[in-house]
Amino acid sequence: MNFAGFIARRIAFNHEKSFSRFIMRLCIGATAVSVMIIILAVALGNGFQQTVSNKVFSFWGHIHFQSYETARVQIAEEAPLPNTEQIKEVALANPAVKSIQTFATKNAILKSAGSIEGILFKGIGTDYHFENIQPFLREGRWVAFNDSTYSNEINISVKTAEKLNLKLNDEIVVYFIQPDASPRARKLTIVGLYKTGISDYDELIALGDIKLIQRMNNWEQNQVGGYELFLYDYTKMAEVSEELFANLPNQVLSLTIEEIYEGMFDWLNVQTQTIQIVLIIMIAIAALNLITCLLILVLERTRMAGILKALGATNKLVRKVFLYQGCIIALIGIGLGNLIAFLLLLSQHLWGWLKLPEDHYYISKAEIAFSWEYWLLINGGTILLCFLTLLIPLTIVRKIQPLKAIQFN
Repeated sequence: MNFAGFIARRIAFNHEKSFSRFIMRLCIGATAVSVMIIILAVALGNGFQQTVSNKVFSFWGHIHFQSYETARVQIAEEAPLPNTEQIKEVALANPAVKSIQTFATKNAILKSAGSIEGILFKGIGTDYHFENIQPFLREGRWVAFNDSTYSNEINISVKTAEKLNLKLNDEIVVYFIQPDASPRARKLTIVGLYKTGISDYDELIALGDIKLIQRMNNWEQNQVGGYELFLYDYTKMAEVSEELFANLPNQVLSLTIEEIYEGMFDWLNVQTQTIQIVLIIMIAIAALNLITCLLILVLERTRMAGILKALGATNKLVRKVFLYQGCIIALIGIGLGNLIAFLLLLSQHLWGWLKLPEDHYYISKAEIAFSWEYWLLINGGTILLCFLTLLIPLTIVRKIQPLKAIQFN
């Protein structure tokens, strides 16, 4: 029979009202809250970062091939590149690359009966993978392409349509900005409305046929603005981009989307750092909570420790009693924290009760990204931390003298 464990369980699960019972319940509750907040912070933080990142990736890919130009802003209109099989073969030869598609962009102005809006017209072609942006479509369909000439269709955002007081199937005049020349106008039909939730895209981007940009720029049919690459694992962007760049023709640059949109991803990293600070604070609170609780329990049970020593119990045995008691508190607290966290995460996944202002956070509700690796790390780390913190108050047990402890009040 485990004598130390038996005494610890009797103390922990004693139904009589006592100060020790109150302290234990308070400690269990505080530990549960700390673990719950840590799990929620990691799941919601990862969900937010992955959801916003995936929106950017879906719209622009993971890696861009573009013409190299000195002193050029990365998001400006591109210099033309040849649309050759050589460049596509370099990309698809890498096992990390899932797909490749061509694109080109051009500054333009949308004009309706009563208003105008500046946009970046993104030209795409028959090789474009619309399944990547399908979740963003709100009305209508994506642009369709002709074999002989450019398509006279356009996709704009819901926000742009509201600003211009336009709706599906309306015609709109697009003025393409020409360097050192007057804008060139084309009348296009709105066949679909999209919404990403990212204001920089919803207020700026329109989708159309890349052939129209080729016509406006006086490019050849085999010239494009660049290539968008999608990877199987976006976390390997930097590594894959360097590998691809080494095999590309001269004057072709390989850039990750993080390098192109540094501001967006710097903002996401700030959110991650904030979550890390919250985790550190909650872990410190959980550790201090356990230390304080066990100190109180040791002091409150000083007479019991003195009686056990007077009956022949060793310091090791008495320490085990309090160690087991601390472990009971930690395990019950961790278990309750996990249970409450999973129930909250499940309810958020099913009903989405936690809403966010989409204009500020790019998502309309809190998203969840749960990983068993993170779960094991959180719980394993919490258990280890609890065990280490429990050792601190137990040093008091050594100094308890039986005679003084029995007389302690």
